[in-house]
Amino acid sequence: MKKLLSIVLVAVMVLALGCTAFADGTEITYWSMWNEGEPQATVIAEAAEAYEAETGVHVNIEWKGRDINTLLSAALESGEDFDLFDDDYTRIGQVYAPYTYDLTEMAEAAGYEGYACFNNQAIAWAGYLNSLPEQPNVGGVFYDKAAFETAGIEAAPATWAEFLDACAKLKDAGIDPLAQDDAYCNFTFYYHLVRYLGEDGIAELRENGGWADNEKAVQAVQDLIDLVNAGYLAEGAPDAYPSSQNKIGLGLAAMVVCADYVTAEVNANTGTEVDWGMFNYPTVEGGASADAYMGANSLAIPSYSEHAQEAFDFALFLTTGEWGQKLADDCHQIPADPTNECTSLPGAVETLLAAEKPMSWCGELNTHPAWQTMRDMFVEMFEGKYESGAEFCAAMDALYE
Repeated sequence: MKKLLSIVLVAVMVLALGCTAFADGTEITYWSMWNEGEPQATVIAEAAEAYEAETGVHVNIEWKGRDINTLLSAALESGEDFDLFDDDYTRIGQVYAPYTYDLTEMAEAAGYEGYACFNNQAIAWAGYLNSLPEQPNVGGVFYDKAAFETAGIEAAPATWAEFLDACAKLKDAGIDPLAQDDAYCNFTFYYHLVRYLGEDGIAELRENGGWADNEKAVQAVQDLIDLVNAGYLAEGAPDAYPSSQNKIGLGLAAMVVCADYVTAEVNANTGTEVDWGMFNYPTVEGGASADAYMGANSLAIPSYSEHAQEAFDFALFLTTGEWGQKLADDCHQIPADPTNECTSLPGAVETLLAAEKPMSWCGELNTHPAWQTMRDMFVEMFEGKYESGAEFCAAMDALYE
């Protein structure tokens, strides 16, 4: 009876003080962008249980969903009590940076390396390492490996010449080489342009014009016009999204230039399981860039957290090793730990590791006042409206008058 009364007394004291009853008395609160029941949430909850069993630290997870970005700025500014959160790494690096913990020393002590491209960008934005990727994303060329095998393509193209050779082989095999939806014409255009000019070169054109006087810009557009004229786009392209990309799932097309979410979209839309591969967008001779478009949902710690080490340890526990692999496998995503295997998308980890920094979204051409007109012009270019790169670039310059 005395033992029972003692247990009850301890429980009452814990409730009164608002403390946890775990072995070492430590609890961290994690605000998650996932919704309970999603594949990612399921893995995170299981990882939290395993972490507690191993360390005695309880992870209290609050599932905030995608609207977390509407809550974080005010919560961080007011010092609301939580120890870990996830969101888009761009917002973490730019918007929330003044309220995020410097992870540099903890990462070095843990031997954490991750992906240099994400680390470098986080440091460039915040001035220090302030986030760890949880779910990387990458852009490039996504393809049906079965179509490549049918066409006798043994290696993923690395250069534009090799890409055109692959397109010819696919066409000869009766497979349309490249799907292209209207929604992503600007993305394909930008990817090819940045190969010639790099981000700085695009920025110069964005601000000052001079497209027609820039030989590399003219050549970049001419390449794409030649691609269209060679008949290498899927029938009907550019289609209304997502009609063209769905042709890959239907076995009618082989490739699409997009980000890795396209694989799940095509599989879901067509009810198939394409055996996907991907490769970095091909380089051009004398080009300026071989980087990739990429992004990530990442984890960060409020600068005022009293349990920063425990929060960091859990973030590492979740995204690397056994649990990082489970997160990648069960959620069909690119592993946050580059030493883990990318079972859902071969080639993605290699593309991320090869990049020193992420490319921007469309070279920030979307900040130009005439962006909507530009987008229409990119679609028209893939529709065959312009006879040459010079004609297209002259039309771009007219937007600056």
